[in-house]
Amino acid sequence: MANTKTYEIDMCNGPLLGKMLKFYFPLMASSMLQLIFNAADVIVVGRFAGPEALAAVGSTSALINLLTNLFIGLSVGANVMVARYYGAKQEDELSDMVHTAMLTALISGAILTAVGVSMSRILLTLMGTTQDALPLAVIYIRIYFAGMPFMMLYNFGAAVLRAVGDTKRPMVFLLIAGFINFLLNLLFVIVFKMSVAGVALATIISQAISAFLIIRCLMVSNGSYKLILTKLHINKDKFLKMIQIGLPAGIQGILFSISNVIIQSSVNTFDTIAVAGNTTGQNIEGFVYMAMNAFSQTALSFSGQNYGAHKFKRLLKVLGISLACVSVVGLVMGNAAVIFGRPLIGLYTQDPEVIRFGLVRLAYICTLYFLCGTMDVCSGVLRGMGYSIMPTIVSLTGACLFRIVWIYTVFRKLHTLESLYVSYPISWFITTVVHLICFMIVYKRLIKRNVETDA
Repeated sequence: MANTKTYEIDMCNGPLLGKMLKFYFPLMASSMLQLIFNAADVIVVGRFAGPEALAAVGSTSALINLLTNLFIGLSVGANVMVARYYGAKQEDELSDMVHTAMLTALISGAILTAVGVSMSRILLTLMGTTQDALPLAVIYIRIYFAGMPFMMLYNFGAAVLRAVGDTKRPMVFLLIAGFINFLLNLLFVIVFKMSVAGVALATIISQAISAFLIIRCLMVSNGSYKLILTKLHINKDKFLKMIQIGLPAGIQGILFSISNVIIQSSVNTFDTIAVAGNTTGQNIEGFVYMAMNAFSQTALSFSGQNYGAHKFKRLLKVLGISLACVSVVGLVMGNAAVIFGRPLIGLYTQDPEVIRFGLVRLAYICTLYFLCGTMDVCSGVLRGMGYSIMPTIVSLTGACLFRIVWIYTVFRKLHTLESLYVSYPISWFITTVVHLICFMIVYKRLIKRNVETDA
């Protein structure tokens, strides 16, 4: 059995930058691999099943996020609490937290399957999904949600491993699953002509493989986070602590998704070609977002462990390093996506009009995309410190509410995709500034209340 200590990172002692980058790069690669799952779906249907299938797959992403974000938020709570117990070296509490989190994941997946399969047509219709894309979208989303227990098990299991500093093994598991997903996409769509049903089936098979691998990894671990199936239970105290941090994060994710559903519904007021172009732009910018979001996940785990170990002064260093790194990544990758947008979109489709609409989205979203990264990093650090409600309120007001007001005022008057997209960078800037103010207030209070034991 491999020594799991070789996968863990001591986040509470020594220089931070090197350790944060060691944590970040496998996590970024994992995030990219998750996106490759979706990109493979979109590329295959765009090339071999036509614009209607492309629009169908693209129009489901906002709804999928809406239904899953509450439970993904709970995995954030699990990450913070595992990191805190690990940093404080409270092994019994850590074990209880792991078993509570994994059973919660299984129950969450079952709930999502029931809701997604039964409500998909109604919700897609309410979103204004175009009539030519609706039947295919319903097929795709029903099959996709049948695999939700696998998705939840992987996400919660990966959250546990990230909390102790292990981002390498989740990356390997996703690499294996992603390769299988790609091969199955080609088989089901090109050979068996299954269209969107084929890419959805390929996705849930690959998710089942990644879930199996992450569970096996936890079961063979020799650390205090070892998973023992007979010990699966819901510890009320640990569950409530996970809820306290994870529920606000999940609610924020839901309300962000609601604003994105409203935006997707606004995009759906244009024709199918515009919707398909928007889909290609979303997929490309998704890679930039995941590269930045890996820094917010890094900030979350590092702040959680240092908070648990009472290394409060290191929290300021975690924030500063994370903000600097995420800004560099966002500026470089975001503007690269704009510069190389045409050949990148060409991977998805050869339709010149679809490409044109995709380039419009990239130009407005990706140029200043680093602001989205700074917003998420600030939120991640605050959550790692145990303050989950505050960043939720700030994000909902500065981003979600702002965008909704924008849609019903500026966009309603101008009704162009450009007027819709420009609301994103404005909302990111506002939210980042307010998050930074909140962090400084919380940090000063924390230093006042506590005596630093080790700088």
